Amino acid sequence: MIKEYKTIKEVVGPLMLVEGVTGVKYNELVQIVQKNGQTRAGKVLEVNGDRALVQLFESSHGLEISTSKARFLGKSLELAVSEDMLGRVFDGMGRPRDGGEPLIAEKFLDINGEPINPAARDYPNQFIQTGISAIDGLNTLVRGQKLPVFSMSGLPHAQLAAQIARQAKVLGKEEKFAVVFGAIGITFEEADYFISDFRKTGAIERTVLFTNLANDPAIERIATPRMALTCAEYLAFEKDMHVLVILTDITNYAEALREVSAARKEIPGRRGYPGYLYTDLATIYERAGRIKGKNGSITQIPILTMPEDDKTHPIPDLTGYITEGQIILSRELYKKGITPPIDVLPSLSRLKDKGIGKNKTREDHADTMNQLFAAYARGKEAKELAAILGDAALSSTDKIFASFAVEFENRYVSQGFETNRTIEETLELGWQLLKLLPRAELKRIKEEYLVKYFDTKLCE
Repeated sequence: MIKEYKTIKEVVGPLMLVEGVTGVKYNELVQIVQKNGQTRAGKVLEVNGDRALVQLFESSHGLEISTSKARFLGKSLELAVSEDMLGRVFDGMGRPRDGGEPLIAEKFLDINGEPINPAARDYPNQFIQTGISAIDGLNTLVRGQKLPVFSMSGLPHAQLAAQIARQAKVLGKEEKFAVVFGAIGITFEEADYFISDFRKTGAIERTVLFTNLANDPAIERIATPRMALTCAEYLAFEKDMHVLVILTDITNYAEALREVSAARKEIPGRRGYPGYLYTDLATIYERAGRIKGKNGSITQIPILTMPEDDKTHPIPDLTGYITEGQIILSRELYKKGITPPIDVLPSLSRLKDKGIGKNKTREDHADTMNQLFAAYARGKEAKELAAILGDAALSSTDKIFASFAVEFENRYVSQGFETNRTIEETLELGWQLLKLLPRAELKRIKEEYLVKYFDTKLCE
């Protein structure tokens, strides 16, 4: 039931106080109607007795509260969903941004979603191929997983996000696959890059884009990832699609959250972020997964830039607690010209063991992965030792591992943003690099795989 009040008492930044209200609920939509007929939108952020605190979705600049009235709509923010969303571009509030026709909605869904019952969750155990060796071979992405990318200012995480969105696919039988891309607080140039890249490569046909630009209201940023995830839930659990959700940049989302928290005069937590940042991020990340009895799935790759390149900053720190690993980009590798600059040693996919092996990728995947990790770590140690003591301090074996580390970075990790490698190509490349090492040093690989893959390669 719609209720109207002319009792707007105060506006501070994006927040507005309305008094004398009854029956108003948390998250309820509000329309602010001005004397000249213009309207602004908002939602209820807090209810205390007969007072409602309303968060505006746009600037409060020029709003005359003495002549305006607040209209409470009796429902929360909803997204119009339909399969026709594929191939379309929307703004951060779900309105078409591509100049196309308005969407004919099949239904309207609350953007806050419904929590997935833990008992109904299905365990993620199916491989998703991204075409990027450093992810597929060493930090494998599994269907239903949430695997964030930790980047730094100035690194090419936008190109990496576009590459994953363009190349990702589910192996095996033909299954419906879609990408939902949520861009939060990005520049116009970045948005244009994503849209033109997807259109040029044809990936737009299976993609839904939600773009909240840097000059859009900061408050809109809080809704954008929820819009994207609501669309993903509809495609996954009602249309049986396997959906990959890419959200960039979560740091901009957290900044918007901090802005609203400061306007509410809440007691700040670490670095000025609200104390509920962990809980709030969890309401986004935990919407990924698989549900028993349903064919579809939601896999999530949130991307965030670490402020001051600090892994212990609250945003990456809390994200790491909630998600199942992290892909870390390295400034040092980027300076060497290695793209994508994925630092494989501190990166981690906690579910990688569940999505690899016989009938998923290949029987030798786990062993070669462990061996490549170990050899690269030893090679990096040898290079660091040589930098301090000189090459003369290295044994002949150490020198082999040091040269392996260089080849590994240049051939395995560095593949550019256009190369799409199959998992077989990634595994074959791993064996080619392992040929640089003495057979006796390959202690993490079963003898049967050495005979089948290593010895035959040497004979060729």
